[in-house]
Amino acid sequence: MNSSTATIYRHAEDRAQDEEEGELGEGFSVEVAKAWEKALDKSEVPECVRKVALRTAIVLGNEPGSVFDYLRKLAWLGLGGKMGSGRQKMSWIHVDDFCRAIEWMIKQDQLQDFYNLSAPNPTDNAGCMAGFRRIAGRGFGLPATKWMLEIGTFVMRSETELVLKSRWVLPKRLEVEGFDFEWSDFDEALSHLDGRSGPA
Repeated sequence: MNSSTATIYRHAEDRAQDEEEGELGEGFSVEVAKAWEKALDKSEVPECVRKVALRTAIVLGNEPGSVFDYLRKLAWLGLGGKMGSGRQKMSWIHVDDFCRAIEWMIKQDQLQDFYNLSAPNPTDNAGCMAGFRRIAGRGFGLPATKWMLEIGTFVMRSETELVLKSRWVLPKRLEVEGFDFEWSDFDEALSHLDGRSGPA
């Protein structure tokens, strides 16, 4: 199994991207993902070894330094408003479902080339930040415009694309093949993770 990323798909505000009809995108993070999957494809393994790329969405887990930890801190500091337009989609997956999906896939006899590992109900950036404000106990959060994000990502040596890209990804193959998600509602997942102390 190769750790790929759901950001391999294009910026999508018009329709969801699944394994059958998803379109690959362009840009820094997409090219990184393509390189990872190309390396998997070219790797030499015995014929009996199956290769599967895991196109994983943002994994939510209550651990220090995680996306969950970072966004909750931003919200607690009063900086948990929408980023950019706030309309950009955000696909995600609860860390428990991520682990359960991997375990489930290992037990399957037939796996296809790649799987989207994401919850079946994506949110958007505005909804995401509203959820983090809720668990942080903050009724308001300052929004961040594109130019603010450009400054912030420059300082952090990152890319605004990672925040502003609309990642609308669905786990079609997992659902069709019978995997059952325990956490499909974003707010319920946040509440569950917030109740945990320390690593998931």
